[in-house]
Amino acid sequence: MAGLVAIAAACGVYLLYTAFMPGVRTNQRMLPRTRHRKRLQDWLTQAGLSNVPVSEFAGVVIAVTAGGALVGYLLFGGALAAAAVGALAGAAPVGAYRQRRIMRQAAAQDAWPHIIEEIRLLTGSAGRSIPQALLEAGESGPEELCAAFAAARREWMISTDFNRTLEVLKRHLADPTADAACETLLVAHEVGGTDLDRRLEALAEDRRRDVQDRKDARAKQAGVRFARRFTLIVPIGMALAGLSVGTGRAAYETPHGQVLVLVAIALMVACWLWAGRLMRLPESERVFGR
Repeated sequence: MAGLVAIAAACGVYLLYTAFMPGVRTNQRMLPRTRHRKRLQDWLTQAGLSNVPVSEFAGVVIAVTAGGALVGYLLFGGALAAAAVGALAGAAPVGAYRQRRIMRQAAAQDAWPHIIEEIRLLTGSAGRSIPQALLEAGESGPEELCAAFAAARREWMISTDFNRTLEVLKRHLADPTADAACETLLVAHEVGGTDLDRRLEALAEDRRRDVQDRKDARAKQAGVRFARRFTLIVPIGMALAGLSVGTGRAAYETPHGQVLVLVAIALMVACWLWAGRLMRLPESERVFGR
């Protein structure tokens, strides 16, 4: 018995020591946390919130959730319905920036084939160096890419280190196509060679096909996306109409009414998420992003 207690105490001391002493935490414990935080920060960057920490965005979501819960309590007069309405309100900022992220990614995907082609022309017939070609081509890109290329230009003017310049560009874009293009240019800049034109041509053609396939898929989903909105609009409209008819508000305040409101909101969310999952297009993973 004493031996078991000693072993348990030793294990406890080891766990506490490795948890709080710097330099001794295992990679297995740190990697998942770091990976999830990196994905969240990439998500914010792709949504145009590159300078917003994850903690601040979470604080905004919590504040909106609390405000939505208060409105839900005033409307339905119960804690269950208020919690459900608060959860829906908290999901609104995430949904809004998710849509913004999709639009920004679509604009970047449309622009990258043209940027790569311009880099190819500048490094070939115009005789520009690879860093100059990249920064000049970025000036003609869409507004969603301008801030990232401006930051990369500042880094290049300060350090003239192409590797650091590309790291700044990749960090501000958090885009798989940008990662592939930057790594191709970096290898060509450091190693040299005569096949840069062929590589850029193949990369541009691959990105062009991907963009066209995505456009075709979105066009086929247009009617379904329009119908999907009715899973929210129609039930919410009927619920608001029910508040003003007869004893509708009193019915919502009863325990039975609160449970039905909670079930209805859960069904709405489930249908919305299910439809979105069916229509989701595959996203490219960042291979070279740090």
